Amino acid sequence: MDIPLIVRRPGVQEYGLSWRQMQDFNQSRTDSTVDEIWLLQHLPVFTLGQAGKPEHVLNSGDIPLLQSDRGGQVTYHGPGQLIAYTLLDLKRRKLGVRETVTRLERSIIAMLAELGIESHARPDAPGVYVGDAKIAALGLRIKQGRCYHGLSFNVDMDLEPFSRINPCGYEGLEVTSLSKLGHQQTLPDIEKKLLTHLCRQFEIKQVIDIDD
Repeated sequence: MDIPLIVRRPGVQEYGLSWRQMQDFNQSRTDSTVDEIWLLQHLPVFTLGQAGKPEHVLNSGDIPLLQSDRGGQVTYHGPGQLIAYTLLDLKRRKLGVRETVTRLERSIIAMLAELGIESHARPDAPGVYVGDAKIAALGLRIKQGRCYHGLSFNVDMDLEPFSRINPCGYEGLEVTSLSKLGHQQTLPDIEKKLLTHLCRQFEIKQVIDIDD
């Protein structure tokens, strides 16, 4: 069954606004609601997942800290980082949580391979890594068989705020980005590449672009 997908690009948003919009979307959707992916950036913010421990925030400084309902520990979002929020009906797509996470990771790994960068996932810590350094983080929320939140991918951003936390709850975890790896790619180019691989992994053939 060819299940379509709507893609929205809201630009740069405050985390709290996107979070409320995702919750509203998930709460109001029905069995016939078309799945969506939102591609955007956030203003600087630290977020704690549902199981997030405050002690992993070493010094938030002037950057806001928000408790979120996604899975995972603490992470940082800021300009130059691509966010892909995946609002998918997993029940309709016959996908479990682990398989969904794996497909998200594979999308990033395949995109990096296209750029000539070898990367991998880790069974003990969801996300994608280049060597020992994390380049993408994942965190989902599942309600009634439907997911929201998604992934963040470091394109060309200030990585300093990651030194103020234990990223994803791991002390001393190195974080990297495409630009730090010496790859200069524009955010729109990475959006296009990532969307292609997400559609491939989730077997989506019909994409409807909506400009926000």
